[in-house]
Amino acid sequence: MNNNVKELAMHDKDTGSSEIQIALLTEKIDVLSKHIKQFKKDKHSSVGLLRAVNKRKKLLEYLKKNKKDSYKNVLSKLNLRK
Repeated sequence: MNNNVKELAMHDKDTGSSEIQIALLTEKIDVLSKHIKQFKKDKHSSVGLLRAVNKRKKLLEYLKKNKKDSYKNVLSKLNLRK
């Protein structure tokens, strides 16, 4: 696991919290973005990228609505939008 994922974990075996899911999706998005830049005709990966982005967006909206402090923490740790 990445350092950002470890920092956001509520406990050492945390794999399902929204914060962790957002961190893992961010890593996946970074990998897929690099892949798609190299292989422009890979439509299956671009669909996977869109799904990951939309899922992360929904999880961020959930955090923003229900856990403001955690939302701000995730944005700062992962260097996401403001």
